[in-house]
Amino acid sequence: MPPTDAPDYGRMPDRRFGRINWLGTATLAAREIRRFMTVWQQTVLAPLITAGLFVVVFVVALGRGRGEVMGLPFVEFIGPGILMMTVIQNGFANSSSSLISAKMQGNIIDTLMPPLSAAEILAGYLAGSLVRALMVAAAISAGLALVVGHGPAHPLLALVYIVLGALLLGGLGILGGIIAQKFDQMATLTNFVVTPLSFLSGTFYSVQALPEPFRALSHWNPIFYLIDGARHGFAGVGDAPVLRGLAVSVVSVLAVNLLAWWWLRIGYRMKP
Repeated sequence: MPPTDAPDYGRMPDRRFGRINWLGTATLAAREIRRFMTVWQQTVLAPLITAGLFVVVFVVALGRGRGEVMGLPFVEFIGPGILMMTVIQNGFANSSSSLISAKMQGNIIDTLMPPLSAAEILAGYLAGSLVRALMVAAAISAGLALVVGHGPAHPLLALVYIVLGALLLGGLGILGGIIAQKFDQMATLTNFVVTPLSFLSGTFYSVQALPEPFRALSHWNPIFYLIDGARHGFAGVGDAPVLRGLAVSVVSVLAVNLLAWWWLRIGYRMKP
């Protein structure tokens, strides 16, 4: 019998520090970041061009001659909405495309096999969505500051809402990637859930101008509070109280990502 204190050369060293596999989580996050940076022309540059086109169409063409909205020039009113809409669309696209691609290609096992808990997998995917959203938001914020002539009215508040938007839609992207088994199913979720919620959330208008019951229904849309919060952060005005918007956004982020964690934990629909 070999001595009990003999080294076990056949066993990989434990890379956990405490109860969290920091190395594995950081590796998954780095993989997600490298994945979208490899095609940065599509994942980073294209959203910036799309945001610029929205500004050109709605401000230069349709907004010419329009008066102020909520006491703001139209470009200053619409800019934060376009920024947040771009953030949430990219947050959703990053995590959802990563999961559905892995399932379709049959290499999702490379993510499930390593010693990563459901929370660590969730954190790795969310990190990719967050970094991509922050990169896009930083570029649009710089352009917006040049156009309106000043920076955000409340920079910290704007940053908080950008992070919350990326985490909420990153979590929804994980849910979508888990549910969908084919790319056309993912396209259905994007076209009939994410896009309508983002467009009908006060991005291009103040919800106070809507008749009832559409004004009341808008306040049940969690993305409305993200758009409105970004407007508070960048322009200092909004349709809803800031504390209410923060509360709804935080609760939405926790609820969505708790469900995503649970589905990852039980392996729901994770087979390719």
